[in-house]
Amino acid sequence: MNEYAFEVKGVSKSYPHFQLSDIDLRLEKGTIMGFIGPNGAGKSTTIRILMGLVHQDIGEVKVLGYSMPKNQVAAKWDIGYASEDMRLYARGSIQWHMDFVKSVFPSWDSNYAATLLKRFDLNSHQKIKGLSHGQRVKAGLLMILARKPKLLILDEPTTGLDPVARHEVLNELMDVLLDDERSILFSSHNTQDIEQLSDLITFVDKGKIIQSQDKESYLDSWRRIRLHLSADATLPNLKGVVEQRSVGSQAIITANGFNEEMAQTYQKCGAEIQAIETMTLEEIFVSEIQNNRQDLRAVTNDTKVEQGGNV
Repeated sequence: MNEYAFEVKGVSKSYPHFQLSDIDLRLEKGTIMGFIGPNGAGKSTTIRILMGLVHQDIGEVKVLGYSMPKNQVAAKWDIGYASEDMRLYARGSIQWHMDFVKSVFPSWDSNYAATLLKRFDLNSHQKIKGLSHGQRVKAGLLMILARKPKLLILDEPTTGLDPVARHEVLNELMDVLLDDERSILFSSHNTQDIEQLSDLITFVDKGKIIQSQDKESYLDSWRRIRLHLSADATLPNLKGVVEQRSVGSQAIITANGFNEEMAQTYQKCGAEIQAIETMTLEEIFVSEIQNNRQDLRAVTNDTKVEQGGNV
């Protein structure tokens, strides 16, 4: 039996001005992956490949055990997809949409659909054109969730929602995972949603996966260390430090491989530990992206030097 909702191995896709490179990614059944990256990083391309909407140039993609894009028709019966720009038929009512989806998907759960109507505070007789943005988002999610798909692929589903609507949607997504066979890929710029909801965190930037691991151990490895430096203190270059800033007698260290020995080493070098702080996912995200782009610039410059170019 396949243990994964999807597996992506060595996938690349080239466009004239963008390249998705050597993507390796997998999601265990019954878990939520938060998929994070700046605009143009490759999130949407990766999702389109998972959906079979874009064909990879090389590499292997399996979704719910089906090879993609070859067997995308079979796979899509059990995939629910929602994005911020998803559109419903403006002149149709919510009930019209529910009846239509029910006629197509045998897995439609009418009782669950009725429950979602109440939870999302929606009126089934109201037409889509009369709904607010938040109501349209919730109506779209209802059409997907009531089908009981095994894999949910959500691309910025909470964009533009007010705090109450966001809370309702996130709570419902958590309830989805009470069934340990169901899984979610959750792409969002809202790191608070990702941090609250996800079991796994994956960062993508400039077409490459730069980090992917379980949320708890990942967050626990990052720390911000605030130091007071003595006049003769010299800070060493320690493994696991991604940024080091000093202003006068104050220094701030950002580490992605923190351990107690790191703090002890700084103390031995004449630094006083003022604080060791945990970091939010948003702070870590910014640091990861900045560090990745510094590394890319360094590699580019080294390549130019080797080729005899100007830097």
